[in-house]
Amino acid sequence: MDLRARARDWSEIQERMLVPLYEAVYERLDLGDGTRMLGLECGSGLALLMAAARGATVTGVDSRSPELLTLARRRLPSRTPGAPGTPEVPPGTPGIPEGPRPHGARGTGTRGGTARIVEGSPGDAMDPSAPAFTLVTAFEPIGCLAGDSDGLGALLDGAAPLAARGAAVVLAGWGPPERCATTSVLRVATRLADPLRSAGSWRPALRDDLEEVARRTRLRPDGSGRVACPFGYADARSAARGLLSTGLFDAAIAAAGQEQVDKELAEALHPYRRPDGTVWMPNVFRYLIARIP
Repeated sequence: MDLRARARDWSEIQERMLVPLYEAVYERLDLGDGTRMLGLECGSGLALLMAAARGATVTGVDSRSPELLTLARRRLPSRTPGAPGTPEVPPGTPGIPEGPRPHGARGTGTRGGTARIVEGSPGDAMDPSAPAFTLVTAFEPIGCLAGDSDGLGALLDGAAPLAARGAAVVLAGWGPPERCATTSVLRVATRLADPLRSAGSWRPALRDDLEEVARRTRLRPDGSGRVACPFGYADARSAARGLLSTGLFDAAIAAAGQEQVDKELAEALHPYRRPDGTVWMPNVFRYLIARIP
């Protein structure tokens, strides 16, 4: 699978699995009209779409995949009057009717927030004519890749000058390994990758990952929570494809070969197969709400 297709697969899988996380955060922050949200590493834009449906004005920024940003632009109403395109709503998105909607339409039938999608770094999202952001979200979970917290810290440093004093910053991460069924499957990647294990290898989540990022970026913690986000797949083949699309198995494939990785991944998934052939892996994700000082 080429890198662009793999990134697209993982983004689409992840955004569906993390819908309960988005909902919990938005409810806790009472997100709605008047919220100006900056979504870091926004991918294909489902979290932004859900925020706009509540009335927020949203800006998404991502430097990883032009293809994902193209999808995000199709999904979200443009802030540019008369811009072409109709938002595309993924089937089954809570609180949002399925199918296309007119520009600005909300699930409740009232006018939703506007959106802007930017390719590049957080600094590229600067708009001197617009008010500062009141919410910054980093929903890409940390506690999965070794070294991923460093990349998140750099993103937050770039976003901080664009946010108002006291603005909320939301960080997300994997929960404790014992609460995440996917942990046992990802251990296959780590075991087979040695001695080629690198910054792209999976590692268990640490209890204070999110707090450590907040400390390093001079944010003030202001509450946290845990949300159940099970990973469900139609069958074992779909589950394997989704997990391989993360890139976490690349070093294992280089060390042990594709055939061995496929074999051991299938064995690791077996305990989570249901009688109907579907795969269901319960997981818990953490979020931390911090404030711009």
